[in-house]
Amino acid sequence: MTRRPGKGRRQIALKDRLAPVLISLASVVLVFGAVAWFVGTAEQWPRIQRQFFSIDAMIEAAPGVARGFLVSLQIWLISLVCIGIWALVLAIFRAMSGPWFAPLRVFAIVYVDLFRGLPALLLVLLFGFGIPALNLPGLPKEGLFWGGVALILSYSAYATEVYRSGIEAVHEGQGMAAKALGLTQWQTLRYAILPQALRNVVPAMLNLVVALQKDVALLSVLGVRDAVREAQIYTARTFNYSSLVVAAILFLLATIPLARLTDHLARRDRQRRLQGAK
Repeated sequence: MTRRPGKGRRQIALKDRLAPVLISLASVVLVFGAVAWFVGTAEQWPRIQRQFFSIDAMIEAAPGVARGFLVSLQIWLISLVCIGIWALVLAIFRAMSGPWFAPLRVFAIVYVDLFRGLPALLLVLLFGFGIPALNLPGLPKEGLFWGGVALILSYSAYATEVYRSGIEAVHEGQGMAAKALGLTQWQTLRYAILPQALRNVVPAMLNLVVALQKDVALLSVLGVRDAVREAQIYTARTFNYSSLVVAAILFLLATIPLARLTDHLARRDRQRRLQGAK
């Protein structure tokens, strides 16, 4: 049986007409649902306010949560430096060609596949509790240290791929021109490829910076007295969750400017590319 050619077009046209109707209906349902929820919770607002937005509780919890947030920032900054360096080394390993560098390429590929496939929380638990439990001589026994190592190993895998995408985005002619000038493979990477690649990946790397700033809170499961842990201690003592709101506000104050900076750099990079294409 042959299908009439116009049948498919009529079905597509019907779908195009139904789609706006369905979207409108869904929007109306969501609006009415939001109104119903607001009306239902308006009577409970004093109770919600006391439990989550108590000004007195926020003021009382703020000093401890702020001290913990400084600990989070210290871990974040140290991890950023280590991730940036180690991920760049791995990306260079993957970019090197030739049989002599095959072991380095294989190592980088296995590393990225392994640590990118494991949840960061699982790595924090394995390193933060497992390695100190071995009590090996000569190794640090602090869970904070090994938790930071776990975050560095995890995020380095993602950052390596960001670096690699930037390296591969550089036009092949750049490398060919550098080799024609007599530069070695390392010199070509150092002077021709990497400067352009690093500039291209800044917006994507800043997204990882924002994500890492939030995931530092995972170290609280190790007992690290960061912002989240300090908030939890206050909550356990008072059964009031306003301290967690204080921690959330501090994280937002740190991440929102970074997010806006990321958008600005991405927009500027897009404009630069468009100008270069003209």
